[in-house]
Amino acid sequence: MTARTTSLNATPAAPPNGAPRLRDVIAAIPVTVPFVGPETLARARGGRPFRARLGANENGFGASPRAIAAMADAAASAWRYADPTSFELIAALAAHLNVGGRCPGVSPDNIVIGEGIDGLLGLVTHLMVDPGAAVVTSDGAYPTFNFHIANHGGRLIKVPYRANAHGHEHEDLGRLLDTAKAERATLLYVANPDNPMGGFWPRADIEALVADLPPGTLFLLDEAYIDTLPPEEIPVIPADHPQVVRFRTFSKAYGLAGARIGYAIGPQNLIAEFEKVRNHYGINHMGQIGAMAALADQEYLCQVVGLIERSKARIADIARASGLRPLPSATAFVAVDCGRDGAFAARVLAGLLERDVFARKPAVAPLDRCIRISAGPDADLDVLADAIPSAVAAANVA
Repeated sequence: MTARTTSLNATPAAPPNGAPRLRDVIAAIPVTVPFVGPETLARARGGRPFRARLGANENGFGASPRAIAAMADAAASAWRYADPTSFELIAALAAHLNVGGRCPGVSPDNIVIGEGIDGLLGLVTHLMVDPGAAVVTSDGAYPTFNFHIANHGGRLIKVPYRANAHGHEHEDLGRLLDTAKAERATLLYVANPDNPMGGFWPRADIEALVADLPPGTLFLLDEAYIDTLPPEEIPVIPADHPQVVRFRTFSKAYGLAGARIGYAIGPQNLIAEFEKVRNHYGINHMGQIGAMAALADQEYLCQVVGLIERSKARIADIARASGLRPLPSATAFVAVDCGRDGAFAARVLAGLLERDVFARKPAVAPLDRCIRISAGPDADLDVLADAIPSAVAAANVA
């Protein structure tokens, strides 16, 4: 299989009745939404809510009680803007990362706070991507990244996933690196652990990729699931490496998806450039305070990671009982191979939605033969266990 290039060459539609024109690159993009939320899906089915919310990789076990209490206390001061520099949160993160974050030499000047990883990916794209610039990613990887590249007119080059010896697809680091070299890529994006398939590359492989980056390429390492990766597999990358930006978040294991607090770690000169483009009042006051309290409660984080692991094991058992194949996961979800093709997996997913289980699936073949189920509390998994046998049975006869 060859790398696939997506270009934006469609002719923009003329603005109606002399209305102001959009930028050509925006006018040429079809209206797309990277993810359809469960609220939208619930409205489409008459407002009936889902009984099990297992599709958005939220942490159904909840945030640290300390974080919840801190945010509740902060509600009385919600009339205030957040500190636009996030000074205290950045200082706390720098101290934390120096202890166990595998970012040697990290200082507050190496960190920028943003509205989740999504917001930070948009900012780095704004900084780096000129129209036509080559950007390399995997075909089927995180679609919000592609969304940002399209908005800036980048030339998105997609490398197919490849199967390992066990038949599990994962990002092809060698092909990604070779493509970045051949295309003189501005950006190279990799998620480790991987979304949507859940696997991970060992620390040594990521470190080897970093050591072989071509000049002029910025490596974007999405570590949204770093807290569920085995600690010994966290890559050691100097915080001031001139070609690497790492992205982490409080949305997953810390259970603060609704607070929208993410952070990027990178060389001081590049992190300083974020000041030119970021929304200085885009971080909410309660989210800042909740993130600091959550970061301070590492004991609770360890408990939640244990709950996630137990939940993934139960999801795997539920899947196997219905003849499906769960894939190994270092994330907060399980990709479940439905065993046939994307159309069959889509029928299984539709059956789950009809039975009040919100889940999702990859959109690109061959990954689309899988559905993706988030870890969650036992009450949600009870609903899943009840729904999945009949959903699979219905998919088989459709």
